[in-house]
Amino acid sequence: MNGSYTFGFYDWVALGCYGLVLLLSGLWLGRKKQAGTEDYFLAGRAMPAWAVAVSILATSLSAATFIGAPEQAYRGDLTYLTMSIGAILGAVFVAAVLLPAFYRYRVATVYEFLELRFGTTAKLASSWTFMIGRVFASGARIFIAALPASLILFGDLEPVHLWPAIAALTLTGVLYTLVGGVRSIIWSDVIQAVVFLGAAAGSCLLLLERIPLSLGEIVAALGSAGEGMSSKLTVIDLGFDLTQPGLGFDPSARYTLLTALTGLTLLSVGAYGTDQDLVQRMLTCRSAKKGSWSVISAILVQIPVIALFLIIGSLLYIFYLRPDLMAAAAPSYGVDDSRQVFLSFILEEMPAGMPGLMMAGLFAAGLSSLNSALNAMASSFVNDWYRTVFPDQGERHYLRVGRCAVAGWGVVLGGFAMVCVYWQQAAEQSLIDFALSVMTFAYAGLVAVFLTASLTSRGNGASVVLALAGGFAATMLLQPPIWRTWAPLAWQALTLAFPWQLLIATAIAMVLCCLGRREARRTS
Repeated sequence: MNGSYTFGFYDWVALGCYGLVLLLSGLWLGRKKQAGTEDYFLAGRAMPAWAVAVSILATSLSAATFIGAPEQAYRGDLTYLTMSIGAILGAVFVAAVLLPAFYRYRVATVYEFLELRFGTTAKLASSWTFMIGRVFASGARIFIAALPASLILFGDLEPVHLWPAIAALTLTGVLYTLVGGVRSIIWSDVIQAVVFLGAAAGSCLLLLERIPLSLGEIVAALGSAGEGMSSKLTVIDLGFDLTQPGLGFDPSARYTLLTALTGLTLLSVGAYGTDQDLVQRMLTCRSAKKGSWSVISAILVQIPVIALFLIIGSLLYIFYLRPDLMAAAAPSYGVDDSRQVFLSFILEEMPAGMPGLMMAGLFAAGLSSLNSALNAMASSFVNDWYRTVFPDQGERHYLRVGRCAVAGWGVVLGGFAMVCVYWQQAAEQSLIDFALSVMTFAYAGLVAVFLTASLTSRGNGASVVLALAGGFAATMLLQPPIWRTWAPLAWQALTLAFPWQLLIATAIAMVLCCLGRREARRTS
């Protein structure tokens, strides 16, 4: 790659206009004074389901999808779409089992439900597990969103340049979250979803224009990617092959039908049913039925959106790696770092003004996830922990503490994002794999606890703590560098993909949670 990015006057104007719209919308949406924490964190439970669905879509996609999904298709094929099977199954379980319970008890956070089932210790432990896990997940996403900022400002991805980009994004997210609470975040997510979806559609059309092939020729080229390579149009990988020894099972394969029906379904249950970041959106609806409608609708809309980003990655493969097809239209430079492939096309190939619009879309995706994470973490901190330790302080007091918590978690998230600069490179994972895999540390224990609470009559406060710690520890022990230090010699070469890590760790955690006998508790 030539390294000389063109981000000119018109691009800065476009990006500046997006920033102005973000500022004005935040001030307008936040003009209503919050009466208390329910208004600030749950929008008075009066949000329309369609807006919540768009907010869930915008929050769950993030900059990891904007940059990572094209990288996934550029490096591989379309099997990432298999995740949608697990997402649908997980969302249906959440809508049918968990959300009705959350609404029945009118909880402000999902961990208050665990308090009713297992006691205060379970609520506090689960809430802190969520907040720590959300630091992992959202910190990784801030790091990914900082990549284009570093390229724009400094022309490279050196750690010393990624740090100020991370700091700037984190500060922007904190200030926006402080303005108007979850109501303004949900409505701004609607605006930002339009921005980043429009940017993605525009880039896809531009790629089709730049590639000197008909649509049929593009499909044929992707169907036979090259000698010794499988089709880049593969969508479903069963995960096994009956004609091969050992059923042809590859435990390192991440996106297969087997992982979709197991680990990726658990990942979806974790994201949409145990993670306050996304569940908080559903709790702002007027009823459990509308909340359920919002999450299932978001998943169904998410499928073609992810497909769009994967198509972009497939087209980028032809644009950069098939000069035999591009002929005279082939770029005069290559892309050494696959993380930069979509960003390189945006900054190198798009006409003046369009890179600014594209970066606005990318930052929209990044900020929508950051804003929601900060609000959800502050909500859990105040409602699950602070109110328990300092009861009867008055709504105005809790609201002030909530705002301070937003700023405090912003500092923590920014700090962890800087750690991710080194972690992602050491893990040698694609951006999307890295963003998803870090979520499993907290989800293993949380999913196990919520499954125990909703499907069994077992468990108590002590076993919940044991399960949460056990899930985290099991996930850590299954990480390849650590696995090789303790696994039997014959197994040390085995690499488990993160869906299998989540499945194993969740099973271990659920066994630990079920060891406890249910204690009689007051449920009202």
